[in-house]
Amino acid sequence: MNLYQSLGYLVLGSRLRRMSETFLAEINRIYQNEGIDFDASWFPVFYLLSKNDSLSIKELSEQTEVSHPAASQLITNLKSRKLVETTVSIDDGRKQLVQFTDKGRALLSQILPVWDAISSSMTELSESEPAITKLLPAISALEDTFRAYNLAGKVGDKLNRIPHE
Repeated sequence: MNLYQSLGYLVLGSRLRRMSETFLAEINRIYQNEGIDFDASWFPVFYLLSKNDSLSIKELSEQTEVSHPAASQLITNLKSRKLVETTVSIDDGRKQLVQFTDKGRALLSQILPVWDAISSSMTELSESEPAITKLLPAISALEDTFRAYNLAGKVGDKLNRIPHE
């Protein structure tokens, strides 16, 4: 058992961040190996736009659960690469709608088979170790519970009950 495993919940965030960074680096290596100029951080936007003709930055922000400024920054990056474009909504002139450019649609057609292969490979990986099959449901349960739990408040309550010397 390594240090991280032995410290349990005290380093949960560090372990999740480390695992995420390792996983995303591996995914980016897959795109590189295939000669595809795509970054894993673009996935949520590409996926959502693959299912919708256009979405507002607000909708992208809400569906990906990132701040509006973070979503806007990602869209600006994708616009600078000419992968998406924005247009003003006919219904609401304040709303910017995001959609693929031709270049973005061409990139999407290249990455769709990669997504299928990643999904298939990850299913195989999870089937190779029974504990892994519980990972996604456990992460979902943790996310849902954590949102409602108020960890800072609970820890504060526990600290206030401890007599200070």
